Amino acid sequence: MTPPVSRPEPFEGPLYETARDVADAAGALTDACERASQSASPRLSALQLRALTAVRGSPRINLTRLAEEVGAAAPATSRLCDRLEAAGLLRRSRADDDRREIVLTVTQSGREILETAADRRTKAVYEILKHLSPGQRQDLLHGLQAFADAADEAKPSYGM
Repeated sequence: MTPPVSRPEPFEGPLYETARDVADAAGALTDACERASQSASPRLSALQLRALTAVRGSPRINLTRLAEEVGAAAPATSRLCDRLEAAGLLRRSRADDDRREIVLTVTQSGREILETAADRRTKAVYEILKHLSPGQRQDLLHGLQAFADAADEAKPSYGM
């Protein structure tokens, strides 16, 4: 007997409406964070920042795993690494235990760029949070934490 084909949830109804409202509301947050990150020097794209963040967070990450992390094809990720390496933000080196494997690490300059971008994002969010009451800030924080937890669980399914 053939197992039933699972059908995706329809993109309509109350949950879809909520998803659209959340995406619209989150746009203000992501826009503020992206603008703040873009004011760092050198100017890095959102993808470059994501790649540096992924490398910093995953010691001994290789090109294949980085491509999976950032959702890009291996050739595009290789070119991305070329640019980051040329800028002195990323280093490629041979793995100690397998000389065929290339591992990626963030340089000191790359770490400084990530710290500067994080500081600028924090300051941008701070300026916005000043316009919310303490209760609204707590509600926002709890909602975003719950969303982040759910996103970790859903990660394989939303990379459309």
